[in-house]
Amino acid sequence: MITSLLSPVRAALGRMPPALLLLGGMFVLHTGSALAVRAFSDAGPMGVTWLRLLWAALILGALGGRPLWRALRTAAPRDLGAAVILGTISAGMMVFYSEATARIDLGTATALEFLGPLAVAVLALRRRREAVWIAAAAVGVLLLTRPWSGGADPLGVVLALSGAVCVAFYIVLTQRVGSTFRAVHGLAVAMAVSAVLTAPLGLPQVLAAPDIPEVLGVTLMIAVLFPLVPFLLEMLVLQRMGRTAFSTFGSLDPAVSLVMGMAVIGQSPAMIQAAGMALVVAAGIGAARGGRSARSEPRRGRPAPANGRPLGGGGADTAPEPPSAPGGAELVRTPERVG
Repeated sequence: MITSLLSPVRAALGRMPPALLLLGGMFVLHTGSALAVRAFSDAGPMGVTWLRLLWAALILGALGGRPLWRALRTAAPRDLGAAVILGTISAGMMVFYSEATARIDLGTATALEFLGPLAVAVLALRRRREAVWIAAAAVGVLLLTRPWSGGADPLGVVLALSGAVCVAFYIVLTQRVGSTFRAVHGLAVAMAVSAVLTAPLGLPQVLAAPDIPEVLGVTLMIAVLFPLVPFLLEMLVLQRMGRTAFSTFGSLDPAVSLVMGMAVIGQSPAMIQAAGMALVVAAGIGAARGGRSARSEPRRGRPAPANGRPLGGGGADTAPEPPSAPGGAELVRTPERVG
């Protein structure tokens, strides 16, 4: 029933340009992230994170409906285990990111975490010249964190980098779970596992909140902003935008995070930090375009067909194939990634 109610919304959004939808999803996502940082003073980072995961699991479970339960009953134990592992990685990703944003600026934390998918994309290309994007991102991170001036909390930086490691594993595991579950079903299981695992950390902070009903209402609103709305928008975009274009626009994610940190919670970066952010974004765009050129090169031992595309698959800019991770060397933005 809930899915049918969303059909008119999907139809209206389907008439909008996909690039506009993707950028809109980024702004909605990081609005939720910024509001979550503001809510830390009421229920603590872990309390807010746990409630967001709980609300996300309930919303996605409602969206999944009866087909979700049928999928769970018929799934093989191995497939369920992969979904549980994905939920465990998701919990780590969310916890590390939330604790990082409690200590360092939102844009800096997002840029640091962005190193995870960037590293996966560059390493998957297996070409030495693509290492320049890792180097550019590393310089950008140095400018963002300014270790020579003590401008960023060292623990916050470590937590954000730990989140980047989780994102790298998350990308690979998402492909595994996505091959056996529908997107909504896999996300619902992962978010439910994440909510269970983070409950011991978050529940005490929620119970200690001065106004629990207000915290519940605020975190529900944040959960709607992220992951529900960005997830819906990205699902629509993936049906209409090629992989390279999707990944290139996705590379703007850290910059959008910086803008929303300024607009919502008043975090103003120094000029040198803005330059560092530009380098991280440029590295992401460069890696995405590198993935396109890598796919356009004919593989050894396999003739390239007349249309220039690899045998057995779509080209770099054919839709609606979603962005891949190691096999396709694409930067992957996952709607339930962080926030």
